[in-house]
Amino acid sequence: MSTPSAQPTTTSAYIAQAAIAFGVSLFGAGVGIFYLPLDSWQRGFLGMTVLFLVTSTFTLAKVVRDRHESASLTGRIDQARMEKLMAEHDPFKNP
Repeated sequence: MSTPSAQPTTTSAYIAQAAIAFGVSLFGAGVGIFYLPLDSWQRGFLGMTVLFLVTSTFTLAKVVRDRHESASLTGRIDQARMEKLMAEHDPFKNP
């Protein structure tokens, strides 16, 4: 009998769906910007806006994940272990 994992796992299908959705939406935004009846500098501005939106979304997702991991019990236990090891370490002690 297997013990349920404390860490939630994501399936490969969910990861594939997220990657495909990201690719399709980024491609769609690029095609939409390309075919808009605008000058090239306006298209460039919209393109830079989309790229900035994508990078800031990745940053926000990482921050949310990091905050969630730091609040979890296992994260706090690992942090306490690391702090204990660092407090016990004496760099001037001969091995």
